[in-house]
Amino acid sequence: MSGPASDMIGAIDHVRLRVADLDEAAERWARQFGLTERAREPGRVALSCDDEPKALELVPGEPGLEHVGYRLRRGWSLEDAAARLRAHGVEYTEVDGELAFRDPEGHGVRLVPYRKQEWVQHARPADRQPVGHPRKLGHVNFLTADIQGQVDFYTAVLGMRVTDWLGDDGVWLYVNSDHHVLAFINKGYAHLHHLAFEVIDIGQMRAALDHLGRHGRWVAWGPTRHGVGGNIASYVRITEEPLFVELYCDMEQLEPDHEARRWPDNRFSSNTWGALPPRSYFRFDEKAIESERESAELLVGVPA
Repeated sequence: MSGPASDMIGAIDHVRLRVADLDEAAERWARQFGLTERAREPGRVALSCDDEPKALELVPGEPGLEHVGYRLRRGWSLEDAAARLRAHGVEYTEVDGELAFRDPEGHGVRLVPYRKQEWVQHARPADRQPVGHPRKLGHVNFLTADIQGQVDFYTAVLGMRVTDWLGDDGVWLYVNSDHHVLAFINKGYAHLHHLAFEVIDIGQMRAALDHLGRHGRWVAWGPTRHGVGGNIASYVRITEEPLFVELYCDMEQLEPDHEARRWPDNRFSSNTWGALPPRSYFRFDEKAIESERESAELLVGVPA
């Protein structure tokens, strides 16, 4: 298998979140982010960005991440993937036709069978997608206390490849031509920082942020133009789950012979347009959230 890709994973498939109130959360994610409800059964709601069966899956429970699902590359069966996991000593179970296991920091991971895309993104039957819906779920980003251990796991076991390092404390991994499908930032603890929806361009991002502002959401950082990855991005805090949603466009597309790079850990690498994120951006405690909501850091800083 060749090209700028992992040898086993073809794309991110979905993120499953635990939510306090399933009906409330399903309606909220659909209304605020333009997602379409695709399936509902007792204890589960599946939402999509576009024509895919699901991009976001919600289940009841203590709010937070349940798992990230990655879709196998064409030519890889679940049996092939299971053999790969066993060879690396990874314990797994088969659940609903998917392989379920955990990474070194305990985050749930699912491997999903290969699925062929039936429609191109710019021409498809009129369906239930609202105007302004995201194009796709693009990637996830985690805070970590073991950045090298996570890199070793996702490269050796799942076959992902390193795109870029930011000094020694940030790393981005890819599975296809997109700059990254997964990233880790070393902050001393493990937490899902954000999931990312791709939008068409900065015009759609503007409309989406206006819409979210009317629903009481705020942009914690952005719009930015990242040096690493090149994408234009805005980060909206979701207090309920808790995490951020990144809306992005214009991500770097990798060449087949891409070689990992190491960027200096400076302002330009994070944002070629201006400021670094507020300190609250890497925190999920109530003091940080309230400080961010009121822009208090611009005056007095985030309380300890």
